[in-house]
Amino acid sequence: MKIAITGGKGGTGKSTVATALAVELAKDKKVLLMDADTDCPNDHLILSIERKKEQDIMQLMPRWDNSKCIKCGRCAEVCKENAIVSVKDRYPIFVKDLCNGCGACILSCPVDAITKDKQIIGTIYSGKGHGLDLVTAEMRIGYEEASPIVNALKKFSLKDEKQYDHIFIDTAAGSHCNVISALLGCEKAIAVTEPTPLGASDLKLILKLCKVLDIPASVVLNRADIGDKKLIQDIAKKYNAKIITEIPYKKEILEEYSRGEPIKHESINKIIDEIR
Repeated sequence: MKIAITGGKGGTGKSTVATALAVELAKDKKVLLMDADTDCPNDHLILSIERKKEQDIMQLMPRWDNSKCIKCGRCAEVCKENAIVSVKDRYPIFVKDLCNGCGACILSCPVDAITKDKQIIGTIYSGKGHGLDLVTAEMRIGYEEASPIVNALKKFSLKDEKQYDHIFIDTAAGSHCNVISALLGCEKAIAVTEPTPLGASDLKLILKLCKVLDIPASVVLNRADIGDKKLIQDIAKKYNAKIITEIPYKKEILEEYSRGEPIKHESINKIIDEIR
């Protein structure tokens, strides 16, 4: 079963919950934890797991042969990422950091002036600890588009998915392309939020996205005693999302987190019961 731990807003405790669930279930199940926050993966830090490099992530990159180019501008017209700038009577200007490697420019060139090259856009790592398998990926500094990194991570991680009882996918914050890539194919989503106006606003966005993707979603209310719970209760009710549990704002949890240990609290057991 593939379960996404998401939530929209950054800093709500997605990774805290994802690592705690993975460790607890790994006591009697085969568990894979996938850290799909490729801008800033931190599950290995929370669990104090040493990672090893598995492979670089490569992406198609177009290369122009100006001796063939007729300056028609067709490549710029088909580039949906606006990575190619065309000025009349000049060769195309390529902004490689905006390229997502789709190859449309190569296919559209009428004189075959664009060929295939490649670049490293990220790296996949793996590790073991607490009875579970961990896979993470990091995007290359300066690269702009995270979703190809997430897609490559999922392809690498899920090639042997049948050996696992549970696969947890810890998504990035937000509700944009890389989060959508992480959510696709999941059978359930657990949205971690907090009782604040920003927490409520982003929870609404992620629950709406899950509805569009037809993924059943539940809610975990973290730091439940710091704000107005009704903000979250109203949104959860609107989107028919059950609030599974409430995690309090406690010093003990902060100390476990800072020591690189998965948190242990009765609220985590309620989520486990829901999953089982």
